[in-house]
Amino acid sequence: MLHVTMVGYGAIGSELMRLFAGHTKVRIDQVITSTNGLAAAQLALGSTVSVATRIEDLPNRPDVLIECAGHSALLAHVVPALSRGIDCIVASTGALANAGMAERLSDAAQAGASRLQLISGAIGAMDALAAAQIGGLDKVVYVGRKPPLSWLGTPGESVVNLAELTHAATLFEGSARDAARLYPKNANVAASLALAGLGLDATQVRLVADPSVTQNVHSFTAAGTFGQMTFTIEGRALPDNPKTSALTAYSLAQALLNRVDTLGF
Repeated sequence: MLHVTMVGYGAIGSELMRLFAGHTKVRIDQVITSTNGLAAAQLALGSTVSVATRIEDLPNRPDVLIECAGHSALLAHVVPALSRGIDCIVASTGALANAGMAERLSDAAQAGASRLQLISGAIGAMDALAAAQIGGLDKVVYVGRKPPLSWLGTPGESVVNLAELTHAATLFEGSARDAARLYPKNANVAASLALAGLGLDATQVRLVADPSVTQNVHSFTAAGTFGQMTFTIEGRALPDNPKTSALTAYSLAQALLNRVDTLGF
């Protein structure tokens, strides 16, 4: 049995608990949440799941820690876990765009002889892009297209009137590093692509508010020694959070299953 501690109990965390309820090989039996969410999480999860605000306060050492709580969770919880020798799987890849974060994580993993795994999240083809990078990549361009109201609460509100938009409008164009910094809740995909490929500064990003789409559309093109590739996915959001891709939850679930299955991707 793989014993899992999960950081975060929002839309993704709830879906993961549902997916692994009664699973014979994976058990999420500890959850780390914010102080404000502690009582609600314990009430929802019941007595079979231990809930705390720090890994130090949990009763058991997990086999692996997974993060689905947002960028701040990496410094608060993932770094301490790595330092203690606990492998971690991270959904909030955009946090690695922050100055010094990648180094902090790498140093913690080295000190604890542990490993940090980044998931592909809301997009796919990360394996192909990472393989292409070995041979040599020349260009990677990512376009994120979402319904206008999905960009509420972002800097896009100052670019256009999202509520009255009648045509597609570009909200941001620049590097993956800047995209992840300015749109942290929407740009994990851009950061994942960058980390698999050309890096945060060389990967080009365009974020678009488009009233003609009803789902989040992620696409990228890449060219290099290997040839050319294009990938597009129209992802459905989790019912509890229209800004969160359902595929992100499934990507975390697959990462856990890969640790217990004898054959898999």
